[in-house]
Amino acid sequence: MATTDDPAARPIGLIAAKPIINRLQRTEMEAQKEIDTRGLNCPLPILKAKKALADMHSGDVLKVVATDPGSMRDFQAFARQTGNELVEQTTESNEFIHYLRRR
Repeated sequence: MATTDDPAARPIGLIAAKPIINRLQRTEMEAQKEIDTRGLNCPLPILKAKKALADMHSGDVLKVVATDPGSMRDFQAFARQTGNELVEQTTESNEFIHYLRRR
């Protein structure tokens, strides 16, 4: 059977596969400070982040590691209310990782 790049010419049931990104190749954002809030529930991760950000310089990045699933929406609201930038949020296993840039 001849191969072709024309998707219409492919046999039914075959689709183009998207490349798989290796998690080990992912570059981690650089943070000036990291806090561990694993095991803590709302509002403690937010309060600890607020305290940590107060001791940081404008433009510095804080990494917060949490296990509370509600922290995803909590940090979005926190960033909107305080003017700090929520740079990135990721989920790895049962951990929620938040990167905040100090205003």
